[in-house]
Amino acid sequence: MSEDRLSITPQTKVGELLSVYPELEEVLVSVAPAFRKLRNPVLLRTVAKVTTLAQAARVGGVSVAELVQQLRRAVGQPDSEIEVSAGFASSGASTAPQWYDQNKVKVSFDARRMIDSGEQPIGRVLGDLGKLLPGEIYELITPFEPAPLIDKATSKGFASYTRQVGSAVYKTYFVRS
Repeated sequence: MSEDRLSITPQTKVGELLSVYPELEEVLVSVAPAFRKLRNPVLLRTVAKVTTLAQAARVGGVSVAELVQQLRRAVGQPDSEIEVSAGFASSGASTAPQWYDQNKVKVSFDARRMIDSGEQPIGRVLGDLGKLLPGEIYELITPFEPAPLIDKATSKGFASYTRQVGSAVYKTYFVRS
């Protein structure tokens, strides 16, 4: 396979990757079982279009460098040094930020059922965040770290904190920066 079809980098969108290299779906699933959800056509048309490999690695709980290298090898592209900027690092902090206070959680939304049915909560969550007053905290419950949503909320002026509370349960908290 030719490297000029699409150079695979952390910034490559998952949808674009699978459009050019559909055979990489199996590689993605073998790297992280969470990627099985990409077999859902709704997710492939929506989330995969905007999700980068760096964000997908966070969702899958794998190293972005290792993910990109495995994908590159699978299509015959040479290994390359992968630079991971701070924006691609996991948002999960080992300790809660100063602004976090469970008593200030104004809204709690469990998006697991929505995600399991193939829907994406980004529209609802961003709408809810827009209604938050300063100091109020929004709690989002998902089966994985919602990296693309975190990045979008951060770009709109929200700080976030994610913690894993179960094998497939993540709580992400948002507050206006």
